Amino acid sequence: MRYPALSIITSALMSSASVSNAASASVEASVWGKTTAGEEVTLFTLRNAKGMEAKITNWGGYVVSLMVANKNGRFDDVVLGFDSLDGYLARNPFFGCITGRYANRIGGASFKIDGIEHKVTANSGKHQLHGGKAGFDKKLWAATPIQSGNDIGVKLTYTSADGEEGFPGTLQCTVTYRLTPDNALAIDYQATTDKPTVVNLTNHSYFNLAGEGSGDILEHELTLPTDQITATDDDLIPTGEIVRIKGTPLDFTTPHTIGERIGADFKPLIQGIGYDHNYVLSGSGLKLAATVTEPKSGRVMTVRTTEPGVQLYTGNHLNGVAGKSGHVYAKRHGFCLETQHYPDSPNHPNFPGVVLRPGETFASATIYQFSAK
Repeated sequence: MRYPALSIITSALMSSASVSNAASASVEASVWGKTTAGEEVTLFTLRNAKGMEAKITNWGGYVVSLMVANKNGRFDDVVLGFDSLDGYLARNPFFGCITGRYANRIGGASFKIDGIEHKVTANSGKHQLHGGKAGFDKKLWAATPIQSGNDIGVKLTYTSADGEEGFPGTLQCTVTYRLTPDNALAIDYQATTDKPTVVNLTNHSYFNLAGEGSGDILEHELTLPTDQITATDDDLIPTGEIVRIKGTPLDFTTPHTIGERIGADFKPLIQGIGYDHNYVLSGSGLKLAATVTEPKSGRVMTVRTTEPGVQLYTGNHLNGVAGKSGHVYAKRHGFCLETQHYPDSPNHPNFPGVVLRPGETFASATIYQFSAK
């Protein structure tokens, strides 16, 4: 099928080389392998006219690679991951997937809607993390290449059955990845339900703007436009309190390197074994969530989102994961900026609401914008 001004190429094999002088934007689709159940998995390669490239698979909606230019025009892959489908089929640290039905943590793996208790799968001690044992990262999504204006992308859809991982309601989900002409990866989320349920969707990419496999991310300079977080207990479950962090090692309202204070003797850092905190964003609509600069490459990533929070995670539990091109990912070799509603929101009525009801549409947008200086 051919789309106006959009080339869709299907092949059995794909080259991993970047295209730095592409004449026009394109999407390539190739068979990438099969699931353990024998389902065919597709890898989509999105390229814009400036040579930026994103590879997305419909298994779990993983961002498999993201080729971004540095200040000298060299393209490197800035997300951690695996060379083949096998790594994504096996247990992994959520490298670039869609997380849901509820991203992050639900304390005690239970919550109430309208006074009715719902018990969901516990997969992190007595709590639930990222949707349970078989969350959205372990599902095969239907996929369609798209063009939206000058953007090219892929639309993924999945129906989560009533009772899946303990969640009520049949949830119809759509996640659309778009690569823009100005070097942004935009992610749009939508969902509807036939029963009251809870929804919190995000992408869990681990970034290293120096290039995956280049070592730790401690020299990356980070700015977060907020001095508030949701306080947590030792299991990283929110207590319900929103606390100010101005002047503490968690304060990034002015630029700091990630490694500058990560080892400080400060209880929230000790609890998370590094940064693993939900930052409270103010304002409505699409707003700034974070800015990250890597000094040697000159790459800059700006994150904007409609979500009320962003989770900063600094790869605290990476412990020698065999990744792409023979690289081994260790602690602090990647960082995540997961745009989201707050963890454990279903159990804290003072947090922004996450209940979705029949007739309503969950809608969320996040844009990862890349440049170099």
